Amino acid sequence: MISAFDTATLETALNLLGFVVGLLLGTFSYIGFKNTGSPTLFRLNISFFSIGIGFGVVGFGCLIELFVLNYSQIDSWIQTLGIGIQTVGYFFIAFSHGIKSFFPKSRYFKSIIFPLFIIPGNSLEHIIRSISFILLVYGTIETIMSYMDNRNRSTIFVATGLGLLALGEFLGWYSVIFPKSILYFISLSTKIGGLGALFVPISQVPLRGGMKFGSSV
Repeated sequence: MISAFDTATLETALNLLGFVVGLLLGTFSYIGFKNTGSPTLFRLNISFFSIGIGFGVVGFGCLIELFVLNYSQIDSWIQTLGIGIQTVGYFFIAFSHGIKSFFPKSRYFKSIIFPLFIIPGNSLEHIIRSISFILLVYGTIETIMSYMDNRNRSTIFVATGLGLLALGEFLGWYSVIFPKSILYFISLSTKIGGLGALFVPISQVPLRGGMKFGSSV
């Protein structure tokens, strides 16, 4: 059986890994922006730094509260703050696609999305994760549609990355409803995997020049 200390250590390690990967992506985006002046890369620079900082808030919060202050568990507001900062990053990813509206027009899609907000027991973290999921699904769909138009292989990595981030947020949403379950750690791992997939096209930006996120690199 995994002890509370081992669980806290794993949570800290995964969040700090997400922090490092997010900052790396932000750095590559910033280099690409400095080389090209691309507004898209500027937005992605903000996005990835926000995502990395969001992971860092939770990771360093765990590190300080559990291993320095010797608290039995981290304060929920730290988790909520970290997720909120990440959501800012997801908004800029969606904005890079020229987001037209916050909610989808399709009634079928609304019937899937709205239950995320109305299930009893909503918390601020629950709502923030719901917003994150919508933004990431939007970005994933737009990227897939872009791939159908141009067949650029790099777009596959972008769609995969955004899709994994969306899945990670969805699993994280469930982990709020079912606390202390393995879903939270699967959620973190999935989101880090999504950032890893995005690293493939983003890391080539300084070498190839500008990019239009979701269409070409």
